[in-house]
Amino acid sequence: MPRKPAKKRPSPADPLAPLVATMLRGIGEDPSREGLAKTPQRVAEAMRFLTQGYGQDPRRMLNGAVFDEHVDEMVVVKDIELYSLCEHHMVPFFGKCHVGYLPRGKIVGLSKIPRLVDVFARRLQVQERLTNQIASALFDLLAPRGVGVVIEAQHLCMMMRGVEKQNSRAVTSSLLGTFRSDARTRSEFMDFVR
Repeated sequence: MPRKPAKKRPSPADPLAPLVATMLRGIGEDPSREGLAKTPQRVAEAMRFLTQGYGQDPRRMLNGAVFDEHVDEMVVVKDIELYSLCEHHMVPFFGKCHVGYLPRGKIVGLSKIPRLVDVFARRLQVQERLTNQIASALFDLLAPRGVGVVIEAQHLCMMMRGVEKQNSRAVTSSLLGTFRSDARTRSEFMDFVR
């Protein structure tokens, strides 16, 4: 006799969902109306996804992807898409991240660099801290001669509210090791990311 497939259990309600319902009531909405009935749970799930970086350890994420390699030329991964949430207003900011490093006997799998960016971008952030966290993590985990990170981003907290400047972009950089101390290395990295 064929077995019946097990019934799929409904996922437990996220404790954030009632808070979202309260927020909806606070802005004058009815969270029980048809279009909003499932919104509190959807928003809760979205927030868990958008802030999943809190549960990720950069060291564990790079584990198994660091290789001994005697390369002495700059490695640059540019135009890495990034999406984050401003910690001041919890609205998105998004843009591009450029990461470079000068190896000292160790390299990392190239796909791990965008993953490292996401570990820190998927948290409530300010762009300045995000830039520094990416650079510091790569510097600590690989012990390279130098690291450079540049982020160019547009912030919806500046575009949709506040000053409402639609074409503004923020550019931040973090330069460590030879990227900070050697003008030629810094210039070479900046030429790559222009």
